[in-house]
Amino acid sequence: MNAAPKPLSLHEDRLFAADPLQRAIARRLYAQAGALPIVSPHGHTDPAWWATDAPFANATELLLVPDHYVFRMLYSQGVPLDALGIPRADGSRATFDPREAWRMFARHFHLFRGTPSSLWLNHVFHDVFGLRVRLDASTSDFYYDTITDALQKPEFLPRALFERFNIDVIATTESPLDTLEHHQAIRNSGWGGRVVTAYRPDPVIDPEHEQFPDALRRFGELTGEDVHDWEGYLRAHRQRRAFFTQMGATSTDHGHPSCATADLAPDEARALFERIVRGRFSAADAETFRGQMLTEMAAMSLDDGLVMQIHPGCFRNHNRDLFERFGRDKGADIPLRTDYVQALKPLLDRFGNAPGFRLILFTLDESTYARELAPLAGHYPCLFLGPAWWFHDAPEGMWRFREQTLSSAGFYNTVGFNDDTRAFLSIPARHDVARRVDCAFLAKLVAEHRMDEDEAAEVAVDLAYHLPKRAYRL
Repeated sequence: MNAAPKPLSLHEDRLFAADPLQRAIARRLYAQAGALPIVSPHGHTDPAWWATDAPFANATELLLVPDHYVFRMLYSQGVPLDALGIPRADGSRATFDPREAWRMFARHFHLFRGTPSSLWLNHVFHDVFGLRVRLDASTSDFYYDTITDALQKPEFLPRALFERFNIDVIATTESPLDTLEHHQAIRNSGWGGRVVTAYRPDPVIDPEHEQFPDALRRFGELTGEDVHDWEGYLRAHRQRRAFFTQMGATSTDHGHPSCATADLAPDEARALFERIVRGRFSAADAETFRGQMLTEMAAMSLDDGLVMQIHPGCFRNHNRDLFERFGRDKGADIPLRTDYVQALKPLLDRFGNAPGFRLILFTLDESTYARELAPLAGHYPCLFLGPAWWFHDAPEGMWRFREQTLSSAGFYNTVGFNDDTRAFLSIPARHDVARRVDCAFLAKLVAEHRMDEDEAAEVAVDLAYHLPKRAYRL
């Protein structure tokens, strides 16, 4: 005899302290910050969703295939990516049944217990689709049919969900080689949702990127510049940045292995670039070139006002076999030790005190929060701290971020929350978790008489809404 499905519920006090005093304060703070519009200033959602407003295909394509937080956990337990329908590097896909892929996910859903993914997914199941039983093998088909059927209804089309989620603005991330036709289509459609782009030049800046030679060639074709000449290459960047700005961009993003910067003399920079484009460079040359380009990007930001973001300290695509078969962003990005104090010195010597320049720093190396990042951001007017990222955007990681950065940087040298996701429906869930953690953290300060409650309420609202809008010039 089959057991009855277990109920699914979301406790109204989730992520608040067990202590009654702190919990009561957190509730009051959350009442003011929890329902504010969502500002999503950095992420990797697909602008085609809102350009075409086509229905999502099914539960698997919407919730499983785009979310490397989910399928990396399944892969770690021996589930092949081909069985889940994950696209391969060459654009092909193995033959798979999306319902069977969902069943496999459901059978393994216990793996996510206690993880942020379980918080996000259960929020989606409960609040977006109205499900009231837990996902497991016995409810797999019920979930699949309920979600897939809902996705064909007008209220579940991408633009309707955008409005339902109360999204004020969302930023996608595109390469300089992207023609931004989806962003143009959104503009032409007359729809009022605000979807902007961000300039991510890694394929044409990182000589060790597997696409670099071909990307550089296409960069030249797109801009009409001689990108194998140093001055022409820089002009091409300025041209594309100007186009991205016209299409709504307010930021750039740089996913470098380290935060190293350089400030070479013009002749040295030109000679280095010649080695790069000829393919006659060392690993040290590649690192120096990436560092020089961060400084060049900073100079351009001072001219065009785009906010810089650096997401360093990540050994990307660590699983070589998986990378060769499935390409980038398949959950194999591993944190590295990261230096900021020495690494940023060349760039900060030039621009650290420049009015109007803004640089948002992220880290996967939590040991740097109190030692390097918070003191830097607590001094340089241009520096702001991005929130906990990747493995650390869990409640515990968010709490550690606040604990370790508060004394040196305060709240107002941080930029609120970025969901940084490819999974559209997880966005309200992720922001809700961040707001709850911040309210719980602030409630502790109030209970310890380190802050008055009216001040905490103001900070909670600023963190949820005003700081990201201000930091990203949105």
